[in-house]
Amino acid sequence: MDQNIQICKRCLYSNLHPLGITFNTEGVCSGCEIFEEKNTLDWKQRWLQLEKKIKPYKSKKKNYDCIIPVNGGNDSYFIVHLVKNKLKLNPLLVSYNKYFNTPLGIKNLSNLRIKFDVDIIYQNVNPLKIKKITRHTFNELKSIYWPILAGSTAFPVQTAINFKIPLIIWGAHQGVEQVGMFSHEQEVEMSRRYREDHDLFTNDETNLNKLENDLTDDDLWQFKYPDDKSINSIGVRGIYLSNFVRWDPVAQHIQMIKDYKYQSAKFSRTFDTYDHVDCYNYMNLHDYLKLLKHGYSKVTDHVCREIRHKRISRDQGINLIRKYELVNPDYLNLFSDWLGLNMNSLQMVIDRSRDIKYWEEYDINKFKFNGISKNFNTTIDNDKTQKLSDYFISNSKISLNKKPKYITFGKGFEN
Repeated sequence: MDQNIQICKRCLYSNLHPLGITFNTEGVCSGCEIFEEKNTLDWKQRWLQLEKKIKPYKSKKKNYDCIIPVNGGNDSYFIVHLVKNKLKLNPLLVSYNKYFNTPLGIKNLSNLRIKFDVDIIYQNVNPLKIKKITRHTFNELKSIYWPILAGSTAFPVQTAINFKIPLIIWGAHQGVEQVGMFSHEQEVEMSRRYREDHDLFTNDETNLNKLENDLTDDDLWQFKYPDDKSINSIGVRGIYLSNFVRWDPVAQHIQMIKDYKYQSAKFSRTFDTYDHVDCYNYMNLHDYLKLLKHGYSKVTDHVCREIRHKRISRDQGINLIRKYELVNPDYLNLFSDWLGLNMNSLQMVIDRSRDIKYWEEYDINKFKFNGISKNFNTTIDNDKTQKLSDYFISNSKISLNKKPKYITFGKGFEN
């Protein structure tokens, strides 16, 4: 065991979490401490606070009241459901094309438009630019997701300014949900600083342009976060619904499957069937790179969430992490073909992504994992995870039983 690694006594996050985490004198992490607010806050009163906050933004004319960033997975259905059906706002939906789209994600997004009768704007950046940027971020930052993270956080703000719609409504604040960065009562809002420091890990479009590469302003301008003058000109603000609603992604997805026919799917590297079903890479190569760089993967995020919601025990969580985290990612051939890399070159960059703190090369191109989970104390008992099927519904497949391929431009599906 590494004496420099501290594991939360309640969940399984460590003191090395990249978003930053603290521990109290009892060894409980800040994420678990803030989670307790879900059980103590008066959520009816919080909802009234939200209604008061959004009241000035209700248009007196036939116009859009707010902007909602969406995709074909995650919490998009629940956000639109709350905003349109509960808050009675008229939203304009915006969606950034990630180019790694699954058929299931395109179908979910098409169904979202139909079920909620909403308008949507897509941002389709030139795919040649996306590939050029991805080659650099993969090689230099060990990230294939930079264009998606940068684009999906900049495009809604750009649209808000262009259409003069000042209110942007997001779902959950990951800094609050995962590591307890803020209290729900602080009602923290989306900001340029949070995007740069945490979404992009200090590598925003300005810093990316300073690296030794051939990226130009022409390549990166669509990822530029608007300046303060533009934001302040119409008073753009981005609020998080999770500060006003007792956020529970699993319960929310079960409700959306029942009420609006949201579709979910299984992944090989986690037990969660709801997150990022719209993307071939998020739960695969992107998540695997996270394991190589940070010593833990998305299954740990899912486990910590489920421990806090008391749907699984801590020992069950340890078993699940050990079951899934070292599984090889799927669909590497799709990514290598799309980017124009052969598999040997792809593997070379992947291996260069390994942090020696978590990976020991004991022979040529052979590595031993010494990540966060090596500091857990338990034995694997697969029988303890059977009840997960009660919570994690899988009613489809991300490829919709077709040969897997990226859907670069979704045309929708017949209802």
